[in-house]
Amino acid sequence: MPFDQILYHLFIEPLTYGFMQRAVLAAVMIGVVAGVIGSFIVIKGMAFLTDALAHAVLPGVAVAYIIGGLSGPLALGAFVMGGISALAIGFLTRDGKLKEDTAIGIVFTTMLALGIGIISIRRDPNDLNHILVGNILAVNPSDLLTILIAGTVILLLVFLFYKELVLNNFDPGLARTLRLPSEALRYMLLLMLTMTIVIALQVIGVTLIAALLVTPAAAAYQLTRRLQSMMIAAAVIGGFGSVIGVLLAWHLSVPPSATIVVTLSVIFLAAFLFAPNRGLLRKRALEAEISS
Repeated sequence: MPFDQILYHLFIEPLTYGFMQRAVLAAVMIGVVAGVIGSFIVIKGMAFLTDALAHAVLPGVAVAYIIGGLSGPLALGAFVMGGISALAIGFLTRDGKLKEDTAIGIVFTTMLALGIGIISIRRDPNDLNHILVGNILAVNPSDLLTILIAGTVILLLVFLFYKELVLNNFDPGLARTLRLPSEALRYMLLLMLTMTIVIALQVIGVTLIAALLVTPAAAAYQLTRRLQSMMIAAAVIGGFGSVIGVLLAWHLSVPPSATIVVTLSVIFLAAFLFAPNRGLLRKRALEAEISS
């Protein structure tokens, strides 16, 4: 088969279908937003919080589903419950009242148990499978509009409050000395994380959403030295890896959430091994040069 036909079959042919075009657009937008927010998560060491919030939205989704089925306000329910969970964690850990991992564990398990209990009210909870594992191929134009608006709001907030967010996350004592609204900034980051989780639900599902937020940023961390550069690299990796994952799902006939995560993990592994400055093989080579 000629090379141009191979390229057409691999990359162009899937995009002749409307649902694949929408899936790719959703993958790009969510991958970019997840990469930017994920950079804060990785630097701050908040991966456990991400996983907890992803599962904490389950009660809201379940209630919305019971009210209106699959056409119900699932995203709204997820955001409300995720926001409540984020604020609860923020309140419990305020001024060191409770260690963050303890507060996360309490809120996470409580919300997960509540979600399971609500879901069990329905005799057939199978319709909620796409919330657990994602269903990006079912994204419709209204979903794309929601993702675009929410993603734009998140990126705009990061742009407007970048210096304040960085200072508050890395030196909260100095932030308080400069009279920055430290608690408000902390809650804002939690709510931005929640909003990112909500718009990513349909793409990758509750069970794998932490990977979408953490893996691109972890790969970018290996390749960069500054947070701004890390965010840009993570956004590119998140968008590119998600698109490749969607195309692989098309050709392999497997769930897109699985191929997206595997693709991002392969990119991370390559960065971990071969990154010019922090790559494992690069470090081994330098050690060998020094010892010789």
